[in-house]
Amino acid sequence: MVYTLIGMPGSGKSCMSRAVGKTLNVKALDSDRLIENRAGKKLHEIIKESGVDGLKKIEEEVLLTIDSEDDLILATGGSAVYYERAMEHFKSVGRVIYLYVSYETMIERIGDYSKRGIAIRPDQTIRDLYNERSALYEKYADVTVNCDGNDYYTYRKNVIKAIKGV
Repeated sequence: MVYTLIGMPGSGKSCMSRAVGKTLNVKALDSDRLIENRAGKKLHEIIKESGVDGLKKIEEEVLLTIDSEDDLILATGGSAVYYERAMEHFKSVGRVIYLYVSYETMIERIGDYSKRGIAIRPDQTIRDLYNERSALYEKYADVTVNCDGNDYYTYRKNVIKAIKGV
């Protein structure tokens, strides 16, 4: 079963996939690293050279290839929810877990987002992006874990509960 973590940049998807994977002895994957390995460059370099559309093309292709007969925790990039086929795929092979973070917490955590490889259109503000994606995260989530105001250990415990269906 694939446990797919979705959420805004700064919500802790990569950190939680590794921590929870280690705690549960389950393999953890980060789709951003898979994209970078396939392209041979960092996300922000892909965006700089090929634009947001170039990144999205590679991202969707990579997401659609992820499947597992064994348990797997997948940290997706924040833009994964733009691909309906990929999100329906994840729902069919496991559980989609939305790691909710408020706009204010996201901004505090990500700092200079230009170095993060965030797929944001030139006509969008980071607030616009947050609002647009939040609706999609809610649409596709099987369960939501609120990470605002929680310490690391509580957050990890709540993600484990979401994975176990508790």
